[in-house]
Amino acid sequence: MASAFLQYLFSGITLGAIYALAGLGFSIIYNASHVINFAQGEFLMIGGMATVSLVGMGVPLELAIPLAVLVSALVGLALARFAVVPAKDASVVTVIIITIGASIFLRGLAQVVWDKEFHALPAFSGTTPINVLGATMLPQSLWVLGVSLTVILGLGWFFGRTMAGKAMLAVSYSKLGAQLVGVPIRRVLLTSFVLSAGLGAIGGIVVAPITFTSYETGIMLGLKGFSAAVLGGLGNGLGAVLGGLVVGIAEAMSAGYLSSAYKDATAFVIILAVLFFLPNGLLGHKGSDRV
Repeated sequence: MASAFLQYLFSGITLGAIYALAGLGFSIIYNASHVINFAQGEFLMIGGMATVSLVGMGVPLELAIPLAVLVSALVGLALARFAVVPAKDASVVTVIIITIGASIFLRGLAQVVWDKEFHALPAFSGTTPINVLGATMLPQSLWVLGVSLTVILGLGWFFGRTMAGKAMLAVSYSKLGAQLVGVPIRRVLLTSFVLSAGLGAIGGIVVAPITFTSYETGIMLGLKGFSAAVLGGLGNGLGAVLGGLVVGIAEAMSAGYLSSAYKDATAFVIILAVLFFLPNGLLGHKGSDRV
């Protein structure tokens, strides 16, 4: 029983790390614009599919990964520049609908550029399982955890030590106040989309050797990332990380102890529970905006 529990826990933490990265992407854009970007999941899909495509063309994995992140970041920049910025005076609901449309468009474009098949990315350092107290963990899971931790620490440095990061924090606290002290709001918005797209791509790449990837991979990963962001408190980076781990572990435990049929439903049950009983999330501030 203990080994089974550890097995489910390892699986949940691995998935939770990916959901945390997706949730951070939601939080970053929400802080910059108070908009929920429902195309966030497609950034994970683009990262994974672009890496598979580049590796298939003979590009070394070490080069394919940064190129795929760059492709996803450019897509995020294009989405912000040509769809979100022109609608800056529209209502929040209108901009959310625009991101939903962008999500559908990107999935359709992915089918044209790639295909409808599932693709596997080679594991970064072999597939021999690691035994831990009777449970096993794939080496790729360690990559997921290590990369996620590195990215989270890197974001902490970015927001705490750089002018661009501090400008994004200023906008999240008060958009009007940031404008009054000369913070370029438009640039902050574009940067937030580029950053969130890059985060999504990294998550999609490191998880691809475990879960495979396809044009529709981003749908569920995006929705679970949204669950993580809502659970932690929209706009709260630490909350998104905590929410991602909670969603991932809850999903793994429900699949292991109840039925795998409930695996994908867990995230939606969590969303409903949070909206009913804890609308500001685990670490959200009272009185924050809700969409």
